[in-house]
Amino acid sequence: MLTDLGIIIGKIAFVLVNILNGAGILTWVERKQSALISDRIGANRASILGIKLLGLVNSLADALKLIFKEDLVPSRGVRVLHFLAPVFAMAPVFFTMAIIPFGPPVELWGREVKLQILDLDIGVLYILAFGGIAVYGSMLAGWASNSKYALLGGMRASAQMISYEVVLGLSLIGPILVFGTLEPGQMVFAQNNYFLSGWIPQWGVIMQPIAFLLFLPAAMAETKRAPFDLPEGESEIIGFATEYSGMRWGMFFLGEFAEIVVLAGVMTTVFFGGYHVPFLFDATEKLGQAGFHFPWGTYVPLGTWTIVILRMAAFGIKLAILMWLQMQIRWTYPRFRYDQLMRVSWREMMPIALLNIAVTGLIILWIAK
Repeated sequence: MLTDLGIIIGKIAFVLVNILNGAGILTWVERKQSALISDRIGANRASILGIKLLGLVNSLADALKLIFKEDLVPSRGVRVLHFLAPVFAMAPVFFTMAIIPFGPPVELWGREVKLQILDLDIGVLYILAFGGIAVYGSMLAGWASNSKYALLGGMRASAQMISYEVVLGLSLIGPILVFGTLEPGQMVFAQNNYFLSGWIPQWGVIMQPIAFLLFLPAAMAETKRAPFDLPEGESEIIGFATEYSGMRWGMFFLGEFAEIVVLAGVMTTVFFGGYHVPFLFDATEKLGQAGFHFPWGTYVPLGTWTIVILRMAAFGIKLAILMWLQMQIRWTYPRFRYDQLMRVSWREMMPIALLNIAVTGLIILWIAK
C-alpha cells in the first residue's frame, strides 16, 4: 500500500515539476524568441554573482518581484472571487496533464507501473471537461474586479474560449474514430502500427491531418495567446486581469505558459505517437526482440530500460518542438480583429471539423465492409 502511494506521489511530483519548469523556461524562450525576430538582444541584465545564464536569471528575478509585490484588491471588488479566479484559471491545467502518458509502462518492485497519473477510459472527455473550467477563471476575474474594462476582457475571454472549445472537441472526434478509444494510453499504443510495408507510422497527424490543423489553432485560442490574445488586449487596456497585481497576476501569466506545455502534451499524445520512437519496439511488441526494427531489415537490439529512456526522451523532444512551434506562431502573426476571430471559429473551422468527422466515419464504414 505504501509502495503504491509512493509511486503515485512520485508521478504527481514529476509531472508538476516538469510543468512548472517548462512554464518558467518558456517565459525566457518567449523573450529571447521575440528578441531574435526583432533583431534585439532580449532580457540579459539580471545576474547572480555576475552570472546571467543567457538571460535565464531575468525569469527568476521576475518571479521574486511578483512574490514580494503588493497584492491589491479593488475596493468595490468581490474579494473571495477575486482570489479564486486565478485558481480556476491555473488548476485545470495541472489536472489535464494527469492523464497524459509520458512514457511506456515499466516494471517496478514486481508490478507494472504506467507512467501516467490517471488511467481513464474517458480520458479525452476528461481533457475537454477540465479545459472548460478555465473559462470560469477569466470570467470571474473580470466580474470580481468590478471594473468595466476587466469585465469586457472577461466577456471576450469567455466568448472566445467557449467558441474554440467546440472546435477543439470536434477536431478530436476524428482521432477517436480512427483509434477506437477515448483513453490516451490506448491512443498512443495504436499509433505504433505501420503501413506501406512498415515505412510510415500510423501517427494521428498522418491519419488525421485535417484534425491536427484544426486542433492547433483552436488550442492556441484556448491559451489566449497571440494571434488570439484579444481577451488580454494590452494595447486596448481591457484585459480581464487589469485589476490584478502581485502573484495573483503571476498565476494568470504562469497558467498561460503551463497551458502551452499541457496542450503540447495533448498534441504529442493524440497526433505524434506519444512517447513512441519510429521503428523502436519493446519485447512484448516484437516477440522478445526488443530494439530498432528498420523496414529494410536491420535489427539493433536494446535493453528494456534503454528503450524506456529513449521513449521518455522522445516524448520530451516532441513536447519541446510543439512548444517552440506555438511560440513561433505567437511572434509571427498579428492579432485578429474580434469579428474575424469569431468568424474563423464558427463559419470556417467548425464546418471543416464537421466535414472531417463525416468523411472519417464514411471511410471507416467502407473499410469495415
